[in-house]
Amino acid sequence: MSVVVRELVNPPAPHVHSSPLPHWLTHLGALGLFSVAVIDSSVIPLPLPGSTDLLLLWLVAHGGSPWLLTAMAVSGSILGGFITWGMGRRGGEKALHRYVPARVLKRILTWVRHHPVLSVFIPALLPPPIPLSPFVLASGALGVSRNRFLFVFGAARMLRYSLITWLAEIYARHVISLWSGALQKWSGPLLWGFWGMLVIGVCVGAWKIFGSRKSDARTPGSQTEETAAD
Repeated sequence: MSVVVRELVNPPAPHVHSSPLPHWLTHLGALGLFSVAVIDSSVIPLPLPGSTDLLLLWLVAHGGSPWLLTAMAVSGSILGGFITWGMGRRGGEKALHRYVPARVLKRILTWVRHHPVLSVFIPALLPPPIPLSPFVLASGALGVSRNRFLFVFGAARMLRYSLITWLAEIYARHVISLWSGALQKWSGPLLWGFWGMLVIGVCVGAWKIFGSRKSDARTPGSQTEETAAD
């Protein structure tokens, strides 16, 4: 079995500390990182902003392959971003009104219209609290081309996750060793809290997506009835 396949199926064991420090994080492995990155770049809210960054940091610090983990984070994020861009492309400004808070919608639309490249690059590069999905949705709704979006978004994600991997290689092992006792004590509650909020976030996101499709499907019928009544 190749090294890459072993990394995907059996993530690396921790090298920093011998205690069972939240092993649920390391057990997610490269495939888990890919899945989290997809969700993190979508309209589905994650329980912890920057979950991909933290998981990448943790896995690299625990001996994971930096090249493989960076590639999985970038590719998963690009997939999630492309899905979100496609939702904006298909839904137009209706999708923006559905998923973007009204208090920031006007500013996001203005920024994307005047700076179509920077409005994708900067949110994809910077960490929370800078929002990502509203700008990605707006780029699709306002006609940013697929190739331009993928190139700019992918370049920003590559820079961001490469930097995080480098920081993990240099500093994270020492920091994690200092936190190991506290994290071990609270690993159980953290695990259940994380997955509970993740399930809630996925359900809310699915409800928004499928609920909006049902409402859109009912709209043509209602318009036809109104026309017939007139």
